[in-house]
Amino acid sequence: MRSRLSIAIETALMIGICSGIARASEQRINYGDLPPAVQQTVQKEIQAATVKGYSKEVEHGKVRYEVEMTVDGKTRDVSIDPSGKVVEVEQEVSPEAVPPAAMAAIKKGVKGGSVLKVEEVKSDTETVYEAQVLSKGRYREIRVHADGSAAPE
Repeated sequence: MRSRLSIAIETALMIGICSGIARASEQRINYGDLPPAVQQTVQKEIQAATVKGYSKEVEHGKVRYEVEMTVDGKTRDVSIDPSGKVVEVEQEVSPEAVPPAAMAAIKKGVKGGSVLKVEEVKSDTETVYEAQVLSKGRYREIRVHADGSAAPE
């Protein structure tokens, strides 16, 4: 009969292994590891920014490079495909910059908690507002479109 301690250790190890697998699709890289086309795009995007780092991500079989930065004290992440095309920009915005319907939906979803940060996520096909919230001691994210409708994860 296995002890509770051995079961707890095995569970912790499995959680660690699974989280390592989940993170395996994104790896931190150096600027020099970026393809030349991506480096050119990065040079255009980082003007007046403080670069925090670079990463390479494979999601659904597609390779993306991301540059994380801050501009005027606000976070900004730019996702670039291997050809150098910007595919998504995720930028922290003030609550006043969020469309009223989107902000109302975010506040409704907070349920007694607080909004910590809102980011505008723009791609070729849509703009979504992601709010990081703290509610009942838990951090979570609320994603909505400008009209206040729920946006998929």
